[in-house]
Amino acid sequence: MSKGQGFGFGLGKMKELAEAFKKAQEVQQGAKRLQEELEQMEIEGQSSDGLVKVIMSGNQEPLRVEISSDALAQGAETLSQTVTDAMKDAYEKSTTTMRERMEELTSGLNLPGM
Repeated sequence: MSKGQGFGFGLGKMKELAEAFKKAQEVQQGAKRLQEELEQMEIEGQSSDGLVKVIMSGNQEPLRVEISSDALAQGAETLSQTVTDAMKDAYEKSTTTMRERMEELTSGLNLPGM
């Protein structure tokens, strides 16, 4: 090790490291805020015929299901499929929302794999 070089980190590298830690703290704070926002969101999915609605939070927690009387009249098997369709729609919308919000949070950070 040559004199003045320390552990191989120059002052420029220390500055980069400090900036990386600062960005990591900002992302951590942003992720906490995002998690709170997602918990408060209500995302609605519905069956193709609109007879069943499923409402989930932004982090895919089921909140409630709304079933119209017309859907009940279709019988158990059809109703089951209709509810499943509405759940899939709500899940896809919730997942898309979460992914988009995470991309906003991490944009410009040049994180590997993001």
